[in-house]
Order: sequence, then C-alpha cells, then structure tokens
Amino acid sequence: MKKANTRAKAERVPAPDKRHDSHRRGGHPPDGRTELVIITGMSGSGKVSTLKVFEDLGFYCVDNLPVDLIPQFAELTHQAGEIEKCAVVADVREGPSLRRLPEIVKELKRHVRTSVIFLEASDESLLRRFSETRRPHPLGATASVKSALSSERHQLRQIRRFADVVIDTSKFNVHELRAYIIRRFQPEPSSDRTILVSIVSFGYRHGVPEDADLLFDVRFLPNPHFVPEFRPFTGKHPKVAKYIRSFPQTQEFISRISDLLIYLLPHYVDEGKSYLTIGFGCTGGQHRSVLIAQEVYKRLQKAGYRVKVTHRDSPK
Repeated sequence: MKKANTRAKAERVPAPDKRHDSHRRGGHPPDGRTELVIITGMSGSGKVSTLKVFEDLGFYCVDNLPVDLIPQFAELTHQAGEIEKCAVVADVREGPSLRRLPEIVKELKRHVRTSVIFLEASDESLLRRFSETRRPHPLGATASVKSALSSERHQLRQIRRFADVVIDTSKFNVHELRAYIIRRFQPEPSSDRTILVSIVSFGYRHGVPEDADLLFDVRFLPNPHFVPEFRPFTGKHPKVAKYIRSFPQTQEFISRISDLLIYLLPHYVDEGKSYLTIGFGCTGGQHRSVLIAQEVYKRLQKAGYRVKVTHRDSPK
C-alpha cells in the first residue's frame, strides 16, 4: 500500500494509457497494525466505486463513516485481529466535522498505517455525471450543481493538500477506474492469477446456469448414455472417462478450449473481473459435461489459477 510523507505533493493522474505513478512513497514503520485507507474527494468523482474495488481486494469497507469515529474504527478493527485491511469514505456529507480530518489523520499515522486517497474530476465531467445520474449534489439543496461543486472544492482544498494520492478521474469510466485502483493498490498487481474461476457442468434439459459468464455446449461429443453399462455412472468414473476421451474430437476440444481460457483470463483480470463462471453443458449433465469440466479444471489449475469445479446436475 502506498506510504507517503504527511505533506506529500500529489500529481494529477493523466488519461488512460498515459497514466503514471501519481503518488510518492514515504515511511510508516511496519508495526503490524491494521492498514487503513481513507477515501475522500469531490462528489461524483468515483469514491463509492473505488470503495467497492477495495472491498474486492479484501478490505473491510465502510461508506460515509463520521470522521470522529475513524480512530475508534481503526482501533476496533485492530483489536478484532482478523481484519488486516480496511477502507472508509469520508466526504462533504459529513458537514463541518470534515475539517477535522487532517488533524485526525496526522494523529492516526503515528500508530496506524494510514493512506488518504483524494478523488477529483473536472467541473465539466462532474456536471455531466450528475446530469446522467440525476442525483442531487450533497450541497445542492438550495443551489445549482455548478455552484455546489465550487463550494465543495473550496471546502476540500486543505484535505486535497495533505492527501497521499490524488487521482483525477475525468477521463476514466468505471472500468478504467477499477483497473487503475487494482494496479495501484493490489499487493501483487502484476499477477493475473488472483481471479477465481468457477467451472460448472450442467444438463441443458435442466436449464443453463444463470450466473455463467461463458457457456460451452459439448453435446457434439458421442453420448455415453446410449451405452447401457455407462448409463448409471458419471463422467468421473474411469470407464466412462476413458470412453469419452477415446474420441479425437474430445482431446482436441479440451486442448483448444483450455488454451483459449488461459489466453482470455489475463484480459478479464485487466478489465477488473475477479470472478469468472464457465459452464460446460451436455444433455443431462451427467457424463460428457462432467468429464470436460474436470479436464479443464486440471488444465487451469496447472496453469496456476484458483479454480473450483461443481457438477450441478450430476448425482451426488
């Protein structure tokens, strides 16, 4: 996680594909205590979306936590023992109390590994986002959005000054912001093996899995159901598995589909996907889909991915 001097000067993050490191590393002693990330900044700049990314990265997350409760929150999470990383959003919804955030953070950094992320965007981008979502600005009960944004920038100028990281989200869409946060704050941002792959075998006669991201129909393979001695068993039975593997199209399909998935998975990670469900279906979900799911599971696991396999319609 980013560690910065209290007065670190943050730079604006340029548009996607031209991004560079916008923060500076400083020194917090490795005290083993809970790591705390405070997310703040302009309304409409993507604070809630950023918080969701931190949640996917394993952080315990709270939105709109009163600033006076942040020290107690950090202490409670430390005492809980099981929570090593947490993130909170604090912004102008807090009201006048937000002015105390710099003082609170300064004291926190003496005892807790604390980073402050400030999100901002151009007025043009923020006005467009408020127009698209039709949500009111927190300060806009009696004023226009443009006027509320001007007031908010003025109120947040001191907080922006002491932030460890300043991110300009003007050119980001939700997916690009997610990808940036993951690359910047994931413990091993170069790894594409963090995605969890769920492989499901199923029978089309029982309906397709509703949560599947990718579906592959393996009914083109010869059906063991029509071999009486194989009918009572599943694709995990050695004799049934041997029968299905005996056809050259089976081996070629397993090889081609595994290579395709190993090619695709890093790209899904780049798009911010942390969970992928892949379905293999045959008629009844007992023989062919089970064998294929098991084989692809082994190939992806061998490639270093976290994989689980479920046989939805196979007899338990």
